[in-house]
Amino acid sequence: MSTSENRPITYPNSNGKSLAENTREFRWITFIKENLEILFSDNPQVFVARNLLWYPVEGHPEICTSPDVMVVFDRPKGDRGSYRQWEEDNIPPQVVFEIPSPENGTQTMMSKLNFYNRYRVKEYYIYSPDENTLAGFQRDTEGMSFIKEIGTWASPRLGIQFDLKSETLEIYRPDGKKFLSSVELYQRAEREYQRAERLAAQLRDLGVEPEA
Repeated sequence: MSTSENRPITYPNSNGKSLAENTREFRWITFIKENLEILFSDNPQVFVARNLLWYPVEGHPEICTSPDVMVVFDRPKGDRGSYRQWEEDNIPPQVVFEIPSPENGTQTMMSKLNFYNRYRVKEYYIYSPDENTLAGFQRDTEGMSFIKEIGTWASPRLGIQFDLKSETLEIYRPDGKKFLSSVELYQRAEREYQRAERLAAQLRDLGVEPEA
């Protein structure tokens, strides 16, 4: 018997490719991933990842891809070196996002569409920040179908809504609040902190000690 038959199958945690080809692409990937993390922060059974290798078929490490952002419902949060579907109750990512770089043209995105279609992704979104264009696909009874009204589309599974009316894509939470960058989130928190400090000072001037 060949010794190679006894060797365990290796599923690498990296494909050797960079996470993003440029700063804009990286910023958008991070922006979408972090806001989705915040959106589902109270749900322990929603796993969100960025550039994580996904292996859908056990025994076939050559069958893999790494979505820029993926969302998996009914799987616990936590660290993973890769997403091995057979170890995750055989649940595939339901929603994926891709932010194409200039090197990743239509052919690459369509190749990924074929992969996502074959391995049962429910929603697939492609946003090009350079062109400010958004394309979306949703699974129906015949497979992945193009979403025609993507400019005002609301994701059935994420509940988020897309808006392309401005110079860049804006994304809104189910409660109507807009996705914010990390800098915007920090600035908002800082304003709230300063407002709380002013209120505390006013209470002290009235002889009232604010509760800790």
